[in-house]
Amino acid sequence: MKRALVVGIDDYPKQPLTGCVNDAIAMGGILETLGNGDPNFSVVTLTSQDQEVGSETLHAAVARLFSGDAETVLFYFAGHGIINRETNTGYIVAQDGRPGGWGMSLAEILAHANKAYPKIKSSVIILDSCYSGYAGEVAGLANEAVSVIGTGVTILTASHREGVAEEGIKHGLFTEIILDGLRGGAADILGNVTPAALYSLVDQTLGPWGQRPVYKANVQTFVTLRQVAPKISKEFLRELPTLFPDEAAELKLNPSFEPARDNVPPEIRSIPPNPENVRIFKGLQSCNRNGLVVPVGCDHMYYAAIESRSCRLTAIGAHYRKLAETKRL
Repeated sequence: MKRALVVGIDDYPKQPLTGCVNDAIAMGGILETLGNGDPNFSVVTLTSQDQEVGSETLHAAVARLFSGDAETVLFYFAGHGIINRETNTGYIVAQDGRPGGWGMSLAEILAHANKAYPKIKSSVIILDSCYSGYAGEVAGLANEAVSVIGTGVTILTASHREGVAEEGIKHGLFTEIILDGLRGGAADILGNVTPAALYSLVDQTLGPWGQRPVYKANVQTFVTLRQVAPKISKEFLRELPTLFPDEAAELKLNPSFEPARDNVPPEIRSIPPNPENVRIFKGLQSCNRNGLVVPVGCDHMYYAAIESRSCRLTAIGAHYRKLAETKRL
């Protein structure tokens, strides 16, 4: 119930590009499966190396994507983008695009996505093209503050309405970061990758002075585009209410939690590690690395154990403890 259409066009008659076909192929490949190899999106890939991606082909493929029922659909485009200044209309440019017939307007793409709800619960539009930040604006109105994004629609673009999409080493700069995010760079504690997390990664990576991405959404819940291995296992997260009886509780540690015995006083070296405590401590260290748990009275979990101190939950740790307590994990 998840479909994706990915389009990449390099071979424009005028102003050909490099990398957009690679972008589409890589994007389609990573969306097809989850991190563990299970099926994810059913992907249709259109690239200029396999066929001419003309305006008629582009329109038909997008219409098909947004027809019928689905939990989530995703449209990805890498290629030229343009704004017709006379009509204030944004377009993705088809391979046969020309003045008066550039390809497909961003308003048309959005209209398909808006009309698809509720048969399609979530529609995600990702555009790696110049001026793509226009997406969501009302065609014909010279007012970029006006937006008409329907329920369940998310838009993520490489640049703002006046910006260009730069090329990276192997892919478009924007797409290169998105691919890294989908591989796990934008995953949350449970391994879920959402459009909002992808935007956050792109935003932080590009910085305030470079190419500026745009994120627009009208959603009640975030859609998960891909799942990778969780940073902390759900099994251990479910133990948090037992380890920490309430949000403010501190878990007392001792040297039996730490298996290493290098460079410690002889009296500690003689204390044997407890296998169950070592298992728990390994999970706590993962929580510490990911901001859920902090040691009390020292800087490192190792010293918290060796010095018989304690650890406590952070605010995000308390959040996941609550999820476990209410059986939402």
